[in-house]
Amino acid sequence: MAKDYPRIVTPPPGPNAQRIIERDQRYASPSYIKEYPLVVARGSGAMVEDVDGNRYLDFMAGIAVASTGHSHPAVVAAIREAAGKFLHICSTDFYYEPFAALCERLARLVPGPEPKRVFLTNSGTEAVEGAIKLVRAHTKRPNIIAFRGAFHGRTMGAISLNASKIKYRRHFGPFLPGVYHLPYADPYACQVCRAPGTCRDPLACAIEEAEALFRERVAPDEIAGVFIEPILGEGGYVIPPREFLQYWRDFCDAHGAVLVFDEIQSGVGRTGFMFASQLVDVTPDVTLLAKGLASGMPLGAIVAKESVMTWERGTHGSTFGGNPVCCAAALATLDLIEDGLCANAGRMGTILLRGLRTLAGKHECIGDVRGAGLMVGVTFVKDRTTKEPFTGLVPQIERVAFGKGLLLLGCGTSSIRIAPPLVVDEEDIATGLRILDEAITQARVPA
Repeated sequence: MAKDYPRIVTPPPGPNAQRIIERDQRYASPSYIKEYPLVVARGSGAMVEDVDGNRYLDFMAGIAVASTGHSHPAVVAAIREAAGKFLHICSTDFYYEPFAALCERLARLVPGPEPKRVFLTNSGTEAVEGAIKLVRAHTKRPNIIAFRGAFHGRTMGAISLNASKIKYRRHFGPFLPGVYHLPYADPYACQVCRAPGTCRDPLACAIEEAEALFRERVAPDEIAGVFIEPILGEGGYVIPPREFLQYWRDFCDAHGAVLVFDEIQSGVGRTGFMFASQLVDVTPDVTLLAKGLASGMPLGAIVAKESVMTWERGTHGSTFGGNPVCCAAALATLDLIEDGLCANAGRMGTILLRGLRTLAGKHECIGDVRGAGLMVGVTFVKDRTTKEPFTGLVPQIERVAFGKGLLLLGCGTSSIRIAPPLVVDEEDIATGLRILDEAITQARVPA
């Protein structure tokens, strides 16, 4: 049976959308980005419908959040059942079964032989904030390593770790002291040499910068934790060489620091593995989760080795973190992902990568295609030889694709992230590739 999406019946934004946008612009904070004028009425699976009846194929899933698709019946049923019992009791002070069940589930799922413990939060940025406290409390040290291109959230500790876009930090300082930023080993564009395409060994450059830091500015035994995305998210969907992540695993082992993997975007089946740490075959001490963990309900998690989660009773807590309704959604989500959606992400990702590389052969402005599972980045360049970023092209492609019924979202300097719900099938992938092809052709402007 043919799918009933994408379908554009009124050029967006239609009249109903325009009325809502006007209200939003009048009363909402100006800090919101609003990528393009999508006004959602409902969603189902990989389909999003707007308030004017337009239907879109969703290739961004609310920034990789709608892992099981929009309003999956099993997740909705779990939410309804939980909401019918009770909406809240503070997990910091009292007990309830869904909270204990989810903590046990995550502790057993996260890779590594050591026993784990779990702290549940409302969001990814709260997981980052808690992990900053945890590594300092555990090691009794003040300093933290973070990386260029990183995005860890928008609260004060998180933006202190960020180094992807100046807008996340401008006018908000002073920041958390003791944070040192080092290059991320981007195989495509060395963050040390800077000039695109000129470096032959970005891994060696990144490690040399780290060694220089420890020779000149801070001693290794003064580092509390290393916060790293095993796949760079907002910074461009970059997969580093495994040796880069292993270097930091070895560093932490040698010097008593805590290795923290921010898997807020890459975790919970997104890469075709339950966690990106399994893809890269490097095991951290602490794993941070959120986004796709509860299919859209607000929930994050700090999953740490029991030997690391040593902070004292009462030193960290949350009024709403681990809300019973959110826990129910997460347990249903994990069931679905373990029962087939993680494997589907791997299969569909292979098809998606193959199709995108075919498009790269057709469009000279595509400089790189990379990714794993349904976490795929496409970088646009003005010239493939110099790899000069084509910074103005991504917003144009987004807008054209939106008008044709495909939802996309940019990342990095000049990349599009493709992170659809894990329920997409071959027909969805083929449709998305066709529209993306058309959008690149239509949006392309002379360099």
